[in-house]
Amino acid sequence: MVVQGRRKVLGIATLVITLATSTMSIADDHTKGSVNEIKIKSVVSASHRSESNIARDKYRHPFEVLKFFRIRDDIAVMEIWPGGGWWTEILAPFLSENGRYVAAHFPDEGGPPYYSRSLRTFKSMLSEDPNTYGKVEVTVLTSGADASAPAKSGSMDLALTFRNVHNWMSQGSAQEVFATIFESLKPSGYLGVVEHRASTNAPQDPKAKSGYVREDYAISLIEKAGFKLVAKSEVNANPKDTKDYPGGVWTLPPSYRAGDDEREKYSAIGESDRFTLLFQKPER
Repeated sequence: MVVQGRRKVLGIATLVITLATSTMSIADDHTKGSVNEIKIKSVVSASHRSESNIARDKYRHPFEVLKFFRIRDDIAVMEIWPGGGWWTEILAPFLSENGRYVAAHFPDEGGPPYYSRSLRTFKSMLSEDPNTYGKVEVTVLTSGADASAPAKSGSMDLALTFRNVHNWMSQGSAQEVFATIFESLKPSGYLGVVEHRASTNAPQDPKAKSGYVREDYAISLIEKAGFKLVAKSEVNANPKDTKDYPGGVWTLPPSYRAGDDEREKYSAIGESDRFTLLFQKPER
């Protein structure tokens, strides 16, 4: 009887150990699967970010957007035309330890004056905080027919562009730019795109003078470069945006092109309605 009792105890103990090991394994897998989400949240809430940039999180939804774009901290990410570095504040530290962040910025020469001003401001931000931005790789993406890859061909896992499609359309270079991005990506690499969304009630202005781009137009444009649409998100949708302002999308915050004229009205609308799309470069 004593032996049987000991066997029962040993059996129960073995079962407890097995269950505990199984639980730990599940927990470990869950932690591994969630580590990027935890890290994104940590970087988004980090103290190095400027207050003015944090104030725009409610419109730009950085955590949700980067999660949708399937970002990991151990991949090579290229941001196209990062401007003043709103997303750089998040992407650079997120990728600094295990990944790679390439900022494909404006050319210093040959473009409008704001190109060189923006590039200087961006580089100044990097140099003022080397602990956060010391590993950022700054390259150039020109937007004309002579566009050349801002990164070695087939070297990027993920390319990102935020509200730049209308700029390339206005310059007549959108097709060339997307072809260049396509060349920079690895086979099966991804392209994440956010853009001001135009109404479908009117044909697309090929120059996108209002700053708004029809979602179907953008998809067609990008797929012509060889990409395949794999997912859509409404995380940046804003049904309050009527898209019919004399000053285009820049009437809304943060630009407030109309100045103080009806500022309260436009502030209540918030930033523009935007589509958020994920494309993939085919394996072959």
